[in-house]
Amino acid sequence: MPNIKSAKKKVKVIKAKTLVNKARKSNLKTTIKKAELAISTNAANKAEAVAYACKKIDQACAKGIMHKNCAARKKSQLAKKLNAAG
Repeated sequence: MPNIKSAKKKVKVIKAKTLVNKARKSNLKTTIKKAELAISTNAANKAEAVAYACKKIDQACAKGIMHKNCAARKKSQLAKKLNAAG
């Protein structure tokens, strides 16, 4: 445990930020899964689902939740699946 007042505050701030990041990451994973499900079930809105997932991936990348290369890879994988589904 920290003894210095600023270090104690930093621990509280990090806990709060960790919770926010976990929620955002969980939401992102859910969005990606929904897009993949829309592609696999050949839903009518699969292109919209992929576009929404790509938008959320870009936002996560901008917030520092996801590395830019990982974001690019995820978007590429979704686009590849979408194109393969026709």
